[in-house]
Amino acid sequence: EAGRHKDYGSLTEQLRALTSTHENLRKETGNLVSALRKPQVRGRWGEMQLRRVAELSGMLMHCDFVEQASVEPDSGRLRPDMIVKLPAGREIVVDAKVPLDAYLDAIAAQSDEDRRAKMEKHVQQVRAHINRLASKEYWNQFERSLDFVVLFLPGESFLSTALELDNTLIEDGFQKKVIIATPTTFIALLQTIAYGWRQEQVTRNAIEISRLGKELYDRITKLAEQFHMSLTGMKK
Repeated sequence: EAGRHKDYGSLTEQLRALTSTHENLRKETGNLVSALRKPQVRGRWGEMQLRRVAELSGMLMHCDFVEQASVEPDSGRLRPDMIVKLPAGREIVVDAKVPLDAYLDAIAAQSDEDRRAKMEKHVQQVRAHINRLASKEYWNQFERSLDFVVLFLPGESFLSTALELDNTLIEDGFQKKVIIATPTTFIALLQTIAYGWRQEQVTRNAIEISRLGKELYDRITKLAEQFHMSLTGMKK
């Protein structure tokens, strides 16, 4: 009986610790949600995720990509979050957007009807980001840019949940020259670009080897001619 009371007391303490941990986790989650509802915090988080994905793909800042580059056309200053450099001097403009307000409201919804209404609002927010980004026409402002812009969403679920209600988002964005990318698809894009850079380097190395080979051949030819002339002079 004494052992049973002891085990029961130990279990009670563990339950209390678990309850305390759960409460602390709930508070921290609430603080995180509150922070992410602030536009400046969301924007900074999206930029950090974008940089993280680029670095994870093996890209180097200032060499393979540039952050916060800006231009000032007549319509006002434009500053995309990232410009990815391509071989042959071309570029891809990337802008990170974090549509979180309606998404967080949908997660916290108590009924299916309310959740669907919030998710429909989330779809509208994603579409609004597409339209806003298309209206900036980055491809006309950055002369070396390709004729499209990448809209980076820092979470897979931000796009997948929106596509469940509206599966035309990707197609509509493509028609407006806006390519929607999540971390997974953006990594694939960057890996493709990195492969292009490796092929570019191989080509440059081959050209340099060819140039050095020709230069070596010319020098050996001149040396042989001079040696032949020296022998001819000695015979005379």
